[in-house]
Amino acid sequence: MTDYKQLYIGGEWVDPAGSDRFEVVNPATLEVIGSVPEGTKADVDRAVAAARAALETGPWAGATKAERLEVMRSLQAKLLEASDELANLVTDEVGATILFSHFGQIGATNMVLDAYVKVLEEFEFEELRQDILGPAIVRKEPVGVVAGIIPWNVPLFISMLKFAPTLASGSTMVLKPAPDTPLSAFRFAELAQEAGVPAGVLNIVPADREVSEYLVRHPDVDKVSFTGSTAAGRKIGAICGEQLKRCTLELGGKSAAILLDDVDIDGIADELLSAGIMNNGQACVAQTRVLAPQSRYDEIVGVLTEKMAAQVVGDPTDFGTNVGPLINEAQRDRVEGYIQVGADEGARVAVGGGRPGTDQQGWFVEPTLLVDVTNDMRVAQEEIFGPVVSVISYDDVDDAVRIANDSDYGLSGSVWGADVDAALDVARRVRTGTYGVNMYGMAFGSPFGGYKQSGLGRELGPEGLEEFLEYKTINLPAGTEPELKY
Repeated sequence: MTDYKQLYIGGEWVDPAGSDRFEVVNPATLEVIGSVPEGTKADVDRAVAAARAALETGPWAGATKAERLEVMRSLQAKLLEASDELANLVTDEVGATILFSHFGQIGATNMVLDAYVKVLEEFEFEELRQDILGPAIVRKEPVGVVAGIIPWNVPLFISMLKFAPTLASGSTMVLKPAPDTPLSAFRFAELAQEAGVPAGVLNIVPADREVSEYLVRHPDVDKVSFTGSTAAGRKIGAICGEQLKRCTLELGGKSAAILLDDVDIDGIADELLSAGIMNNGQACVAQTRVLAPQSRYDEIVGVLTEKMAAQVVGDPTDFGTNVGPLINEAQRDRVEGYIQVGADEGARVAVGGGRPGTDQQGWFVEPTLLVDVTNDMRVAQEEIFGPVVSVISYDDVDDAVRIANDSDYGLSGSVWGADVDAALDVARRVRTGTYGVNMYGMAFGSPFGGYKQSGLGRELGPEGLEEFLEYKTINLPAGTEPELKY
C-alpha cells in the first residue's frame, strides 16, 4: 500500500484542506494499492497561488534558458534512475502490460523530456527584426500558470507532454491527475523535488469533476492543457473561450489503418494489431479501423482473426502478456456494450467478444475482431477505448481515403503497402494530425495533435513549445543595436 497523506504544493508536502480520499485499485487484481487526498477548491487556490508566486518572484521568475535546461536535465536523470520502479507502478495503477509500461509509458515519458531538452537547446526567445520605423524585438515569454489536466490511460507520459514545455517555457503548472491514477503523479512530484525543480513550478492536486472545473475557471490560470474525451474537451474549450484563456486540447480518435492491395498481410499483421490494441486498447491513437481491399478481404480477415486469437490475455506484470485489464468496471461495461452494439448493427464477431478465462479477478475483455463492419456503424464512428478492432472493406484507393476521412476525428492513422511512394501519396490525403507509413508511432521532435474533434493545438516539437509562449513586440528607436537575451 502506498498512502500519501499530503498534497504537493509550493515545493512542500502540505496537509489538504479536506478529509476525503481517492482509493487506487489495481485493475488486474481488484486490490486497493494506495490512496491520496482528494483536493478541494481551497487546495486549488493554494496551488494556483504557489504557481503564480513562482512565476513572478524567486529564482524561477528570472531563470535563463541555461538554468531551465539544467533543471530539465536533472529531472531526466531522476526519471531514468527510477524507470523500472515507475513502470511497475503504472502497470499496477493502469493495468498496462509491463512491456508496454517500459516502452509506451515510462520510456516514452523520458523521450518526451529528452525531445524538449533538444528543442530548448536550439530555441531562441528573442529575434531582432528591421521594421518600417526602426528595429523591433519579437520576444517569446512564458504563457504563465498552466493547468495540466491528465487522463488515466498513460498518466506520466501525458503529464510530461504538458510539464516539459512548462519547464522549457519558464511557465509553472498545477497538475490535476485522474482519480484512478494519482500515485504515479505523486511519485513524479517526489522525483521533481529531488531533481531541484523550484518550489511552486509543479503542484499536484487530484480532484473530482467539480473541483477540476474550478481549476479550469480559476482567474489566475493562464492556460489549460487537457488530454481526455472530446465531450470534456468541448466543455473546457467553451470555458476557455468565454474567458479568452489559452488552451490545448488533445482529444479522441477513431483512426484508420489502410491496407493497400499489395500489402504483405502475414508480415505486418502482428504490428498492425499491436497498433490497434496497444495499452489494452486504451489509447487515443489506436488504429481501430482496419480498411482492407475487397479483393483480399477474406484473406486479410483470416490472418487477422488468427493473430488476434493468439494474443495472450492475463497478468500484466508478465512480460509474455499482450493484453491486460481495462482501467475499471465502468470501462469494461462500456466496451462490452459496444461489442453488443456492433453485433446488433450487423457486424460479426470473428474472435473474442467476451471475458477471457483467467485466474485473475480483474476487468478483462477478450481482444475482439469485428468484421463485416460498415463505416456508418457506431463501432466504426465512436471511440470504444478497449481491445476492439473493426475491419471494413473498400473498393479502391479513393474509396479507402473517403472512408478514412469519414469520421468526426482526425488524430492519427496509417497506411500499409509494398510501394512506399504510393503509400505516402495516400498519407498526404488523409485529414489527420499524425500518420504512419508501414507503422504507427510518435515522432517526439515533431508536432502531435488532431484535426476536427480530435482537438486544438499541438504538443511536441518546437510547435509544442510555442503553445506555452506569448509573443511580445518591442519597438526600438532607429539605429538601436540591442543585445538579445535568451
